Amino acid sequence: MAVRKAVITAAGRGPRLYPVADTVQKGMLPLLDRDGIAKPLIQIIIEEAIESGVEEVCLVGAPGDEEQYRRLLTQLRDGLDCAYGGAAWAKTQAQALDDLLRRLSFAVQEEPMGYGHAVYCAKSFVNGEDFLLMLGDHVYISADPERRCARQLIELAEREHCPVAAVNPTREHLVRLYGTLSGKRAGDLANVYEIEKIVEKPSLGKAELELQTPGLRVGHYLCFFGMHVLPARLFDYLEAELWNAQSAGGDCQLTPALQELANRERYLAAELRGTRHDIGAPFGMLYTQMALGLAGRQRDLMLSGVVELLSGAAQRPDGP
Repeated sequence: MAVRKAVITAAGRGPRLYPVADTVQKGMLPLLDRDGIAKPLIQIIIEEAIESGVEEVCLVGAPGDEEQYRRLLTQLRDGLDCAYGGAAWAKTQAQALDDLLRRLSFAVQEEPMGYGHAVYCAKSFVNGEDFLLMLGDHVYISADPERRCARQLIELAEREHCPVAAVNPTREHLVRLYGTLSGKRAGDLANVYEIEKIVEKPSLGKAELELQTPGLRVGHYLCFFGMHVLPARLFDYLEAELWNAQSAGGDCQLTPALQELANRERYLAAELRGTRHDIGAPFGMLYTQMALGLAGRQRDLMLSGVVELLSGAAQRPDGP
């Protein structure tokens, strides 16, 4: 298994971020990255893939997204050249954006027919190869400064010659928010499991009955991290799921296709050394920015600012 390509799903219009996402491309919302440079969200996510060894990236978007993203990213690149008088950091960032644009392809999801359908739209781009799948509204922060989260996942998939999903042990009251799975320890591989059953956003009762994984802390379940390394044959299972969904008049989801993959072959789940942050969750942009700041060059500045903010909040009297 060799992973050269990445697919990032970003066709959703960001309803959890309305009204701002109705006027600003969700992926262009700015965050201060670990290197101290303010970047669009989508650039941070794409750089996660590129710095993990991926050569080509496909962004799955809605109609019109390609024109918007290319225009905005090109403007950003050209603006760096023009506005900062040849500063070294600006040249470096402009070159990074130029490299990103050369690697970037787009696939169009003409109608919002579910996450599985969004992934299926990248079939032509994948063209029979194994690929990395990531979400367009999640930022991944590795605890290892030398190995990105995506790099950790790709290395395991290539070493074990099988698909791998990133997972996070998650407290029981949160399983309703995530795809959740059960499995068994994968031999001598630390924090790696062989996937047995996957349920999309289960109730706690269902999780207690069907999704217990031996060895986890009490009250914890394995939930998807939002990142997978997958084989191209997944599209065969997605095609069957798409047909079933259309026959039933519903959306095509990814989870049934992943379950079929687990039924047919060895499919691993790995706890990564890192965290994932969903910008669409309540206060998601705030938490993501804090996490980036605490993992970056300006950690001390972020820490002192948070302490000052919390101290001021503690001293304010109750009431309006």
